[in-house]
This record gives sequence, structure tokens and C-alpha cells, in this order.
Amino acid sequence: MLVGVLFLILTVLLYLGSKAVYKRHPKVYVSPLLVTPLVLVVLLLIVNIPYDAYNQGGKWLTNMLQPATVAFAIPLYKYFHILKKHAVEIILNVACGSVIAILSTAFIAKLFHLDTGLIESLVPRSVTTPVAMSVSEMIGGMPSVTAVFVILTALFGSIIGPMIIRYFRIDNDIAMGVLLGTGAHGAGTSKAFEMSSVSGTISSVSMIISAIITLCAAPILMSFAL
Repeated sequence: MLVGVLFLILTVLLYLGSKAVYKRHPKVYVSPLLVTPLVLVVLLLIVNIPYDAYNQGGKWLTNMLQPATVAFAIPLYKYFHILKKHAVEIILNVACGSVIAILSTAFIAKLFHLDTGLIESLVPRSVTTPVAMSVSEMIGGMPSVTAVFVILTALFGSIIGPMIIRYFRIDNDIAMGVLLGTGAHGAGTSKAFEMSSVSGTISSVSMIISAIITLCAAPILMSFAL
């Protein structure tokens, strides 16, 4: 238990330190989402500490993800009039993006002849971690593996998303928010708030809608895809 508490404190300190560096030098290679897990993995391997021992403390951070989602209610309330005005467009686009994410992941994984358990772990990678892990367990995947791919998707999406926005000269807050929230969930939402508060709010909504759709649709779609 002591090891878990020590690594819990270390995880928080690593995240805060890398976040401070990222604020001064906003480059992807110093992103807290990349630096923190990489340093932790290296440390665990060096000192030969199993993941279960680390997770005795780390699980508290995972458990905090669910109530932390409530914080998104503040920008939702502030920009409710915008959400109401564009509700149909947001829901339709997020629904399309979510379904495509599920099916494309399953079909590409099958193309490379991946194990069924790994495919089921990959499918919910495009939604926020607590929901992704729940969906993974529901359809027969491995939640811990899913969590890794959720982080990788978030990192990749937060890098590629802004590049797509610049390349196609997208300047609409609604479109930017939907793109980042649906494609890169939490990390994308953080990036969207850097662009504008409206984009961040739309991204928050998109992330929540995507989670709900994936939770409902993934078990059904997987029955056809596998």
C-alpha cells in the first residue's frame, strides 16, 4: 500500500511538472499525457514494481475521472443558447463520427488479423477513459489495454486535429469543437478551450454525446463487425 501511495504522489508531481513545462513550451513531446505515463513506465521497469502495486494508489486517480466530468456543466450552462441553436448539427455529426470510429477500428483491426480480445479493447478508444473502459469490459475487451489506446488516441487527435483545422482553414467554433471533442475526447477538449471558450464547450458536449452513443452502439455494432 505504501508503494501505491508513493507512486500516486509521484504521478501527481510528474503531471504538474510537465504541465508547467507545457505551458511555457506547448510542444507535443512535453505534453503531460505523454511525459507522465512514459516516465512512470520507465520507473516501474527499473525498480521492478508490478502494475498492481502501483495501481493501489493510481486507482484513486482513475476513480476521480468520473466525478471530474461534472465540471463540464459550467461551460455548458454558460453557452446553452448556442448548444440549443446548433443541437441537431452537433448530434448528427458526433453520431456519424462515433459510428465511423467504432466500425473503422474494428475493420482495420480485422484486416491485420488481430485477436478478437484486442479488437474489442481497441473499439472504444475514441471516448473518455471511464466510459471506454466500461464499454471495453461490456463487449469482452481488456479495460487496461483500452485505457492505453484511449491515451494514444487523445495524443494523436490533439496533434492531428489542429493541423486539419489549419489545413482546411476551419474557423467555425462549432465545427472545431465537434472535430476535437469527437476525435480526441479530453485532450481534444483541452486543445479546443485553447482556441476559444465556445469551441471548448462544444467539444465538451461532443465528448459526452460520443460517450453515450458509443456506450449504446458499440455492443450492437460489434455483433455485426466481428
